[in-house]
Amino acid sequence: MKKDILIVFAVILALAVFIGGSNFQSVDEYYLVHIDDIEDDSETVFIEIRCDDILNHLDDLDKSLNSPEYVPSDGVILPLTEYVLRPGDTAFDLLSRCIRRNRIQMEYQGLDKNAFGSVYIQSINYIYEFSCGPQSGWIFTVNGEVPDKGCSAFELADGDRVSWIYSCSLDEAF
Repeated sequence: MKKDILIVFAVILALAVFIGGSNFQSVDEYYLVHIDDIEDDSETVFIEIRCDDILNHLDDLDKSLNSPEYVPSDGVILPLTEYVLRPGDTAFDLLSRCIRRNRIQMEYQGLDKNAFGSVYIQSINYIYEFSCGPQSGWIFTVNGEVPDKGCSAFELADGDRVSWIYSCSLDEAF
């Protein structure tokens, strides 16, 4: 009998230690943890996500995406937003952080899964490559220029402006 009481006591103690030492968070709390507090001395970068080009090619758009839920009427999925620049941040790190913070869907292919030597963005906001024609997909620019590196290889600097743009004609994008 005493052995059973000791076992029950040990289990209760173990549960108390587990629960007391765990940091349980709701989904909202998890996303709020990633808010960056911008201070006067913070280095910052800017990011926006746009799909305006689709508005000029609605006939080519996958019919299941022809909704403001996926393609906003102004083509802006995320307006220009400022984030703290963390040491070593790449364009992909910034995108990942803002996607989580704003709860925007994203799908990507890891750098070990493709020939580009960088992460490849397959979809944002459920708009996939080829959703608006055979030459459509996501590209990114930094300060208005298409980098010569992939998003997970391009390291950002203070003040950079990163634009993720869905183009329906990648060969004519820039």
